[in-house]
Amino acid sequence: MRIIKMLNWVCFILFVFATSSGNLSSAMLDPLDFLVLQSIRKSLNDLPGSSFFSNWDFTSDPCAFPGVYCVNGKVLTLNLGDGRAGSPGLIGRLDPAIGKLTNLAEFSLVPGKVMGSIPSSLSLCKNLRFLGISRNYISGTIPASLGMLRSLQTLDLSNNLLTGPIPYSVGSLPRLVNVILCRNRLSGSIPPFVSPTLTRFDAKHNFLSGSLFAYSLPPSLRYLSLSANRLTGPAATLLIRLNRLNYLDLSMNRFTGQIPPRIFSFPMTSLQLQRNWFSGPVRPAAPVTISNVDLSYNQLSGEISPMFSTVRTLYLNNNKFSGQVPACFVERLLAASIKILYLQHNYLSGIEISPTAEIPVSSSLCLQYNCMVPPVQMTCPMRAGLQRTRPPSQCR
Repeated sequence: MRIIKMLNWVCFILFVFATSSGNLSSAMLDPLDFLVLQSIRKSLNDLPGSSFFSNWDFTSDPCAFPGVYCVNGKVLTLNLGDGRAGSPGLIGRLDPAIGKLTNLAEFSLVPGKVMGSIPSSLSLCKNLRFLGISRNYISGTIPASLGMLRSLQTLDLSNNLLTGPIPYSVGSLPRLVNVILCRNRLSGSIPPFVSPTLTRFDAKHNFLSGSLFAYSLPPSLRYLSLSANRLTGPAATLLIRLNRLNYLDLSMNRFTGQIPPRIFSFPMTSLQLQRNWFSGPVRPAAPVTISNVDLSYNQLSGEISPMFSTVRTLYLNNNKFSGQVPACFVERLLAASIKILYLQHNYLSGIEISPTAEIPVSSSLCLQYNCMVPPVQMTCPMRAGLQRTRPPSQCR
C-alpha cells in the first residue's frame, strides 16, 4: 500500500513539473482529484473495440481526458465511456474513491459490462445533479445514502440488476425531475415522491408491489410508466391528481376498481391500462383526444361509449362490453380515421355496417368472439383465436 501511494505521488509530481514547464494549462488539478481519477482508471477497462481510456495518460493534464471536465482545478463532470452508438463500453467495477470528487455535478456511465454495487460514497458528492448508471450489470441495492444528494435532478439506474426496495430517502429528494429505474429487479412498495418538479417516473419491468396512494406521486408528472410490476388496489384517487400527464402506462399489473372518466380529458398521447383487473363501465365525459388507448384484458362492462370513436388506435378487446357498437365508430372506420379497432372477446350484440362495406386497407377491425356473427371481413390478430362467435349459452 505504501509503495502504491508513493507511485501515485510520483505521478502527481511529474504532472506538476509538466505544468510548471508550460506544457499544460496554468490551472492545476487538485491533488486529491488526480488520485481519484487514477483509482477509477485502475478499476475499469475498455471492452474489446472500445478505446475510451487510450488517451488517459497521467503524464498529461487529466482535465483534458475524454469524459473529464474541470473548473478551477476540480473535476465537475465525469462521463465514463464512449457515448457514440455502437461503442461496446467498459468493464470492471466502480471505485468508491469517486465519492472524493467533492465538486462533482454530473456522473454518467455508458452501457457496458460494469459490475458490482453502486458506491454509497457517491452521497459525499453534495453538488451532484445528474447520476446516470444505466445498461450495465450493476447489482445490489440502491443505497439509502443517495438521499443525501439534495441537489440531484436526474437519477437513471435503468437496465441493471438492482434488487431490494426504492429507498424512502430517494423519494424525499426535493429537486428531482427525472427518475428512471426501469428493467431491474426492484421490489417492495413505491415510496412517496415529494419533489414538486418531478416530470418523469419510469419504473417499468420490476417486481414492485403494494398500492398507489393519493400522494404517492406529485401532480407535476408528465410521464409515468409502471408497466409489468405487481402493483395492486385502486388507482383512481392518484390518477385524478395527475392531470398534466401526456403518457401513462400502468399495464400488466393488478390494479382494481373503476377507471376514472376524468383521465380521458388529460393532454395525453398514449394511455396504456391493459392487462389489469379494472372493472365497471367506462364513460368519458367528452370525445377522447388521446391517439392511442389500450384498455384490453380487463373486466370492463356496459356499453361502449361513443366518446371513444375519436381515438385512432383503440383496444377494448377481452373485456365484458355488451350492446351495440355505436354507429359513429363505423363512420370513422370507413373514413380511415380509426386505424385499429379491436373489440374481440366481449359480449357485443351487433354493429350497423353494410356487408358490402370496404374497410380501408390502412385500418383494422376485429369483432371475433362476440354475441353476433361478424358482418364483414375482419383483420384480427392471431391470438384472437378461430371461433367467430360466442356460444349462445354465454349470450343470454
